[in-house]
Amino acid sequence: MRVFIGLFFIVSIICSIAIGGEEVTLNQKADGFRGIWYQCGVIHNEYVYKYSGGLGTYCAKHSPFAIYSKEADKTFFCYGGSTKENSTRLLHMVSYYDHKTGLVARPTVLLDKKTEDAHDNPVISLDDDGYIWIFSTSHGTGRPSYIHKSKEPFDVSEFVRVDAVRKDDSGKEVPLDNFSYFQAYNVEGKFFNFFTRYNYPAQRTICYMTSDDGVKWSKFNRIAAMDLGHYEVGNVTEGKAATAFDYHPKGRGLDWRTNLYYLETVDDGVSWQTVDGKKVTLPLTEPNSIAMVKEYESKKLNVYLKKLLFDKAGRPVILYITSKGWKSGPENDPRVWTIAHWNGKSWDINPVTQSDNNYDFGAFFIDNDGTWQIIAPTETGPQPYNPGGEIAMWISKDQGKSWQKVRQLTKGSEYNHTFARCVVNANDDFYAFWADGHCRKPSDSRLYFCNKAGDVYQLPVEMEGEFARPVRMFK
Repeated sequence: MRVFIGLFFIVSIICSIAIGGEEVTLNQKADGFRGIWYQCGVIHNEYVYKYSGGLGTYCAKHSPFAIYSKEADKTFFCYGGSTKENSTRLLHMVSYYDHKTGLVARPTVLLDKKTEDAHDNPVISLDDDGYIWIFSTSHGTGRPSYIHKSKEPFDVSEFVRVDAVRKDDSGKEVPLDNFSYFQAYNVEGKFFNFFTRYNYPAQRTICYMTSDDGVKWSKFNRIAAMDLGHYEVGNVTEGKAATAFDYHPKGRGLDWRTNLYYLETVDDGVSWQTVDGKKVTLPLTEPNSIAMVKEYESKKLNVYLKKLLFDKAGRPVILYITSKGWKSGPENDPRVWTIAHWNGKSWDINPVTQSDNNYDFGAFFIDNDGTWQIIAPTETGPQPYNPGGEIAMWISKDQGKSWQKVRQLTKGSEYNHTFARCVVNANDDFYAFWADGHCRKPSDSRLYFCNKAGDVYQLPVEMEGEFARPVRMFK
């Protein structure tokens, strides 16, 4: 019976979805929580791939995957999902955790992205009226992107596709149907979103756009286009939007990324400045820029961006990893987790710990009491030197100058745990969110979350009813 239901589910998806101007929205129900398995870059050694595994909450340049609503007392989340029969077919999933009952809702299958590429994973946002927005990204320009909005506030059961438009460089309205590496923020009733546009003019040009209603958007505003381009992590808070980014030097390919830069705007993008208030003209095109935080190119170090936060005084804090090269394996050790913190006069740059893969990724929090916390797969997992590992909790009481590992959250795992994500406005009961998966061959992938104390729960792989209770793991 389960096989029949699974086959019917796949056939119904194939029959009900169409790309290229026709309806793509499914609004179906999955039978449980399963993440996508994905790999990128075969490297022909024992580690097999550049990166791989359960990547339902990938990638570092997508944000957020989960957001807590105090009004609804629910944590809404999305992820790259799959079916029981095919762990590599990307479905966009949406659900929530109800803090009153301790139950999760059966996931809604929003759409089939028609790809196996986890770069097309969705991200989530919540507007001031409680409507849930899902931005379905694309990896480059070869596939369309979509925007959906929940039909009712605080409800994931049904979404409506938004026929969004943007202004082109001439001011004409054109369809908003393609964006990559999307980072969605709704602050004070307005969207301010970071993203990447391919070949605009750099191969990876970082941009931002704004909207008052999610339907009509500004033009694509270029931030930087140095050499081959950039990866970035952005953040938006009341009165400030900011981005931290690296750059791809010419002649080395996109696997090489180096240097660390930072820019911010305090007037909703009208003007941009360095951390110490020096005005800049966008887009930046020269690597030797006053926006530079730290020069790594001469040291022949790669920079892998993880998270940008603000401390209690509103000063930026950047989490990233440095390594000697892009390939998996010990030859590019050490992979150093690093904090860059603006102290008001200069950048304090200090190590956190070391792990064994460039694509290790963790959830980073700054509490109101001044405690800094990282929940990340810093410990060696069952597939060493592949992305992820066992999850640990690190604490700093001195603004990132020193760190202490206070707890290991997972142990004895079958697969590596990967891409632990922050929950926006996190409630202590659902604090960080991630997936697992075998990193050297295709596998199933499970979804997990932890509370602030570090207790780990697995989301149910199979569900019979509309709600289910997550299972406590790694006691």
